Amino acid sequence: MSAFRSMLVVVAGLALLIGSSRATATAEPQYPVPYDLFVQDAVRDPYGSAAGSNDWNCVPSAAHPEPVVLLHGLGANRFNMFTTISPLLANEGYCVFAPTFGENASLPAPFDSVGGLGRLEDSAAEVGEFVERVRTATGAQKVSIVGVSEGTLVGNYYVKYFGGAHVVDKFVSLGPAWRGTLGTGPNGDGQWILDLAPDDARTLIPFCAGCPQGLPASDFLAKLWASDAGSYAGLYAPSVTYTNIMTRYDQLVIPYTSGYAEAPNATNIFVQDQCSQDYSDHLAIAASRVATGYVLNALDSESTRAVPCVLVTPFHGG
Repeated sequence: MSAFRSMLVVVAGLALLIGSSRATATAEPQYPVPYDLFVQDAVRDPYGSAAGSNDWNCVPSAAHPEPVVLLHGLGANRFNMFTTISPLLANEGYCVFAPTFGENASLPAPFDSVGGLGRLEDSAAEVGEFVERVRTATGAQKVSIVGVSEGTLVGNYYVKYFGGAHVVDKFVSLGPAWRGTLGTGPNGDGQWILDLAPDDARTLIPFCAGCPQGLPASDFLAKLWASDAGSYAGLYAPSVTYTNIMTRYDQLVIPYTSGYAEAPNATNIFVQDQCSQDYSDHLAIAASRVATGYVLNALDSESTRAVPCVLVTPFHGG
């Protein structure tokens, strides 16, 4: 073999090696998806982010041009609520982002990492600021939201009152509490609790101003349901597509039908209707293969897939 031909072989080999290295370096990262919220890292690093989320260099793909913003529930944060959903969506090619909103900075560490404690209106404003940061970083015109529990109320308040209706495409709710929870008082609406203190409620639960706002008789929910010419059922923004995913074993949203609200742009799903083996409670629904299957289909209705039916245990998921 001539020296020239040998040189060509070496150059070709180097080109293949470099090309292979580039392909590996630019391949989509794959994250383990634990169908369990109680993973070690979420306990060890309460100020962190769930795997696959908050990569501010993420560029939305052509298949999934809209980033997904995850909104946690009461007493949770951007990490521990999304140890399942975040890596699952990232593996599907979504840019995933999640804030912790409503923290109480006066609490000692690590309790200052607990979210959802502030006034829900204030948390909705925080979400609005976070969404704008996501849009600026990614260049996306719109985002989709996946909210859990209190995150559904905060997220939809942002949609209705802080401009979110113009930038949110799909709104997926897990364990939504549209009509509030604990409607079990003498008159069936929770007013007996609110009568103990003003609706502002900082005097009722000093460290959690948002807690009583999830009661059925709260002023917050009344405003969330306020009808206007641009809303369906008084609740939904008509420009947004809603999917409500609920469990009949919800022990915190009472009654479990609180999140069921019909409208032309809303789909209501009880996971047990298609899978009797799903025993997820209010917490485990965020780590359920069944529920997250519905989440994937709600976010990408043009590429729906069969939702699995497997055993899902309370508290942990599966």
